[in-house]
Formats: sequence, structure tokens, C-alpha cells
Amino acid sequence: MEALHPDVKETLLSEDEIRQIVARMGEEISRDYADKNPLVVAVLRGAVVFMADLMRAIDCPIGIDFMAVSSYGDGAKSSGVVRIVKDLDTKIEGRDILIVEDILDSGLTLSYLMELLRGRGPASVEVAAFLVKDVPGNTPAVKPRYVGAHVPDEFIVGYGLDYAERYRNLPYIGVLKPEVYR
Repeated sequence: MEALHPDVKETLLSEDEIRQIVARMGEEISRDYADKNPLVVAVLRGAVVFMADLMRAIDCPIGIDFMAVSSYGDGAKSSGVVRIVKDLDTKIEGRDILIVEDILDSGLTLSYLMELLRGRGPASVEVAAFLVKDVPGNTPAVKPRYVGAHVPDEFIVGYGLDYAERYRNLPYIGVLKPEVYR
């Protein structure tokens, strides 16, 4: 078991568990896209670590691209109002698109992004979410085709997920201590 960062109160997923999840998701995606050449799109910045591992676990031909979005809200919650900070460099008309997401919470920003991309005429738009946050009384606006794991309604960090641009480099998924972000 890896040593916990002093700001992390508990580990939810170890490095080993993350590897197993990514391998399973890679197999599922490879099977479903065997005869296709999907464009795998990471939403920067949080999804970049997951995408790097996931693309190596996919056995069929793929392309990759990146988008960066800014959603307006109170900092803790997304409003779903989105500004595109970095758009795709790849034309997606007729292409199968797989958006790779680090964590799915409300799904409002992702829902907007999917509609935006659908307007460009791709063959399909699907989502691979590493984590889905289980928030009591909340059903995310998007249902991902691929899900790595479900996590509780806590402040999750590590494996690309951050708080104030910190903790992204932790090799595990952990719960941040509340006193850190209060």
C-alpha cells in the first residue's frame, strides 16, 4: 500500500486497482471499436493521466485529441455554462468520438460538450468516465458508456484529479481532508 499524502484522509483506489480498472475499460473499448478508428478526446486537464493509461490499454487503432473547457459556477459546482478554451484540432465529421473524462459529477459540462460535438456530424459520441461520483438525489446529465468505478460524494484527488492544481500526481485516488479545502 502506498504512503498517504498528509492531506489525504483515505485511499479509495490503489495503484493496482486503477491498473485493473483501466485494463478492463481498455478491453471493453477495444471490443466495441474493433472495426473502427475512434478519436479519443481528453478534456484537459484532469483526464490526461487516465487518457495516457487508457490509450495504451486499447488494442484497436485510435486517434487522440484534446479539449479544454471552462465552466462557470461557484467553484464547487458547475453551472453547465461552458466556454471552450482549447478546441479540437481534428475534424470529426463521420468519426466515432470517445470522450475520456476523469470524474463525472453533475454531467452538465459534459452534456454541453457532447451536444456541441454532435453538431459537427460525428458517427457517434460516447463517454468513458474513470469515476462517477454517487451524489444522493442527483442523476448525472450524462450516462457514460464506460465506467471505471463509482466513488462517494467526497472531495476526490489523485490520478489527475486536483484541488487548486495540487495532488494530480498522486498515483492513487484518495479523499482530501475537509480542513484542506474549507
